[in-house]
Amino acid sequence: MSMLERKLVRDLVRLKGQVATIAIVLACGIMAMVMLRSTYGSLLEARDAYYADYRFGDVFARVQRAPDAIALRLEAIPGVARAYPRVVEDVMVPLADDPDPVAGRIVSIPDIGEPPLCALYLRAGRLPQAGTKDEIVILEQFATARNIGPGDALPVVMNGRLRNLRVVGIALSPEYVLALSGRDAVADVSRFVVMWMPRSAVAPPFLMDGAFNDVVVQLAPGASEPAVLAAVDAELARYGGFHAVGRDKQMSNYALSGELEQLASLALILPIIFLAVAAFLVNVVVSRLVFLERVQIAVLKALGFTNGRIARHYLGLVALIVGIAAVLGLAAGAWSGAWMSGIYAAFYRFPKPAHHLSFALAAGTVAIGLVAAIAGALGAVLRVARMPPAEAMRPPTPLSYRRSLLERLGLSSLIGASATMVVREIVRRPVRFLFSTVGIAMGVSIVIMGRFSWDSFDRVFDDQFVREQQEDLIVGLDRARPARAVRELAHIPGVLTAEGQRMVPVRFRAGARYRDSALFGMPDPPVLRHLLDHGEVLVTPPTDGVLMTDQLAEDLGLAVGDPVDVEILEGDWATRTLVVSGLIDETFGLQAYARSEWLDRFVRSEPRVTTVLLEVEADRADDVRARLKELPAVVGVTSTQRIIDNYRKQTGETMLTITIILTLSAAAIAVGVVYNNARIALSMRGRDLATLRVLGFTRREISSVLLGELGVQVLLGVPLGLYLGYWLARMFAAAVDPEFMRFPLYIAPRTYALAAAVALIAGVISALLVRRKLDRLDLVAVLKASE
Repeated sequence: MSMLERKLVRDLVRLKGQVATIAIVLACGIMAMVMLRSTYGSLLEARDAYYADYRFGDVFARVQRAPDAIALRLEAIPGVARAYPRVVEDVMVPLADDPDPVAGRIVSIPDIGEPPLCALYLRAGRLPQAGTKDEIVILEQFATARNIGPGDALPVVMNGRLRNLRVVGIALSPEYVLALSGRDAVADVSRFVVMWMPRSAVAPPFLMDGAFNDVVVQLAPGASEPAVLAAVDAELARYGGFHAVGRDKQMSNYALSGELEQLASLALILPIIFLAVAAFLVNVVVSRLVFLERVQIAVLKALGFTNGRIARHYLGLVALIVGIAAVLGLAAGAWSGAWMSGIYAAFYRFPKPAHHLSFALAAGTVAIGLVAAIAGALGAVLRVARMPPAEAMRPPTPLSYRRSLLERLGLSSLIGASATMVVREIVRRPVRFLFSTVGIAMGVSIVIMGRFSWDSFDRVFDDQFVREQQEDLIVGLDRARPARAVRELAHIPGVLTAEGQRMVPVRFRAGARYRDSALFGMPDPPVLRHLLDHGEVLVTPPTDGVLMTDQLAEDLGLAVGDPVDVEILEGDWATRTLVVSGLIDETFGLQAYARSEWLDRFVRSEPRVTTVLLEVEADRADDVRARLKELPAVVGVTSTQRIIDNYRKQTGETMLTITIILTLSAAAIAVGVVYNNARIALSMRGRDLATLRVLGFTRREISSVLLGELGVQVLLGVPLGLYLGYWLARMFAAAVDPEFMRFPLYIAPRTYALAAAVALIAGVISALLVRRKLDRLDLVAVLKASE
């Protein structure tokens, strides 16, 4: 072992506390990058492989009823490689052990062979046999949630008739990676089941012999998706076609793509924060080491060691720190990445485990950490290389001492000698003070980043959601039913209030812009369902025209008073013009609202409803639910409380774990910054502090001189971090697709308090560790040390 290698080992042991804190901060950065990038890459790779292997469609279209021969015309469209017609119907599943009916969806598959597009991955069992009328394959998510397997029976109401179907297989589908029915704001795998049946068994009950109402299209390589969408719409228009959508708007894929975008944003922001702080700490430590070892450096140069060899010695210390951080960060990142992928796998189902950590990602992450650390040390290392031996033998040039602003104003006597020394130190090294404060602020901001989405959704569901939706039960109907359905449900014993809503699928068009949306009809005045602008101000639909969500109006380039063309996708399928009479800021979706009577006149139909909201007597709720299960027109029943409970079930454990991880990471940053600065100050100012002790200053007084600057850094870093956390949260919220959700930015006081407490507690712990070193200061040894 060479002389410099032995020195490197001694430096590593002597600086073990600072090396450990820097390595932990850097390890947090590596962990964050590995966790988020591996989860993102694993999900992306699993999605793409799944879509390719099981032939996920490129274009999806719904139609009221079209002859099978139309599928051949669709295949003749330029750019279409294959068109797969099928029958898809929503049904009710009245399970005996559930008080509410479960929403179901039956999807036809070929009698023989597997589906040519959107193929099934059989997890257990088999496909239904040709000619059978009661065999089904069900979606794995529902089967797992309900503990259902092959051989079990499932009651299903098909077009008004109750049938007991036998489960013969459990499967996954690329079309339902996330099991969304389209009726609920939050996915609930226990209350939505997809069932696949042979086409010959599905068509007769729904009067679809020789016809289809759903088609999946595969595009040829190089095909123009917009051109194909327009051509498919033109072919299906005469048969009541709902506008075709591309893969990017398919419900499950749309939700998955949104999650991937959020992961990509987090994978960029969090590692940058950790790596920036780690680079700063490396700079501080190496600069201090060079400062203290000026004489040793001069001696090494005089003995013939080249500038490059000495520079590599100090970079070797940096490399060792990165090596320690890499081991910790990669191990923690692999574990946390597997955990996070497991969380996603509970909702986004793929045939094979989604998580893997590639060598390229691990090596690239460590390389980025090494580059960040070297960048932090580069300035100090270059000073070593450029320092002539004669200059290194001399003591460093003293700092330029001058009176601070407080002294010039005559205020130093008010704050005392110790505080005056603290102010002088801050003024003399403003850059180091600034970066230390920013480092602490970054730690505070990370806690806010990790918790703000929880706070925001809590506010939506606990406050806004409850105020908007005051019903007890939400009853979904199989199709638009005459308004008398509301009166019929109101007469069920135990129902206090029944309120109907109508949803009309439409396409809003303003010039070249268009959006597929829904027009909701609401009673005047509403009793159970209310509209809140910005989640606070109660508004009602206008007497004429529509109240449109502001995001939809922005997408279409509309303002209040502007006309907009509306393609009505039911009834007479006409295109009419209406006026935007008002705007509303809502959290979810792109839609418009009108009064029920006005909407009925606009679409030129009798009064109809698609959803009925019920207020029920608490002690008779079970009787009401039991009666609803007997009604063939009902396809699903849920409640506001169930939506809230389901959200909490899905996010509670995840958010708790993320909060713990980010809180510990933030504490690591705060400890790293405060402890390293304190240790450096102690080593560089040891002679000054020892002199003060000899002059009669107490341990408490010299502690206040040393730790006072660190206290100021923490006190300034906390409010700066709170603001920085808010800014980062706002930036992250803006990255969420506004067409699905306008992320409600809200940070609870408890989150601000937790973030501040993390920094303060970390600062106190660091101060106590340094105070312990200060109490053990050897006055004689320090005073004997040469300048």
